[in-house]
Amino acid sequence: MRELTRVVGNDCAVEIDTNSYSVPWRLIGERVAVTIAAGEVRIRHGLHQVAVHKQSEGRRLRIVDSAHLDGVAGRSGAVRRAEIAAVLAPSSPPSLLRPLAEYEAVVGGRF
Repeated sequence: MRELTRVVGNDCAVEIDTNSYSVPWRLIGERVAVTIAAGEVRIRHGLHQVAVHKQSEGRRLRIVDSAHLDGVAGRSGAVRRAEIAAVLAPSSPPSLLRPLAEYEAVVGGRF
């Protein structure tokens, strides 16, 4: 049995013996406790077990539980500019916007 401490990387994973094991994305940057025993990698954050993976026998592999990435942009493919624009573009102009001519009149004319 081995016990380690790791910090969750920006890729939602911790590295152990050249392999990368996924952790829920909300833990990016957090310190976690890792226990390796009986062919399993168990990862805890505080008192809560947040991930369990079968220990990989290979090298430089990425072991991912897809549920750990739920809520991450681009999880199911690349995020495209058109998709972002569709979300950000208002469907109709807000009623609080005023024409620039009204601001020019208040300031005292054109510049």
